[in-house]
Amino acid sequence: MGGAMRDRSIQILVLDDDKDTREIVQHLLSKNGYKVKTASDPEQGFALMAQHAFHVLILDLRLPGSDGIEVLRQIRQRDQDLAIIVLTGYPSVDSAVASLKGGVSDYVQKPLDSKKLLESIDSVIREKGLLRNPEAGLLQKIGEKVRKKRKEQQLTLKQIARRTGLSVSLISQIERAESAASVASLYKIASALGTSLEKIFEGC
Repeated sequence: MGGAMRDRSIQILVLDDDKDTREIVQHLLSKNGYKVKTASDPEQGFALMAQHAFHVLILDLRLPGSDGIEVLRQIRQRDQDLAIIVLTGYPSVDSAVASLKGGVSDYVQKPLDSKKLLESIDSVIREKGLLRNPEAGLLQKIGEKVRKKRKEQQLTLKQIARRTGLSVSLISQIERAESAASVASLYKIASALGTSLEKIFEGC
């Protein structure tokens, strides 16, 4: 049932050092209507996070040369709202994941169960109340433009919030196309970015 509801505006990042796992997950999620990017190490993942407004991260905690808990902490420093699903082939990691429930939405055991992974993603998307309607594509483009302009000027969400009087949460939701911004809010954001509403809507 959920499959028909999926929208291509949902962006997912897969961070796993195992090439086979990355390819399997990318194929599965792309086939099911998601936009998917993959990374083989944390630095590559952080670089992609700086360029794209991901909604969900699928993360293998056991990355060579990396402390999984530290990677999670760094991800949270960069993005408070990102939903994280942990892949683990080690039952012993379950306790660590359980203790991180505040930061992890769910975990899926390896070897991968395709049905379980899709159900987990669907559940996370429902919990976040992500948009799944015809205007999602337009909101996605507007959100990406706002995020790009903000990143170009090396401004944080907090700085934009201070300049506009809007909440960090609302600005983040607009960038992720999780919330339809009012024209007044978009005008404030455009002004804070030194641009115009026309420029924000250009090409949308």
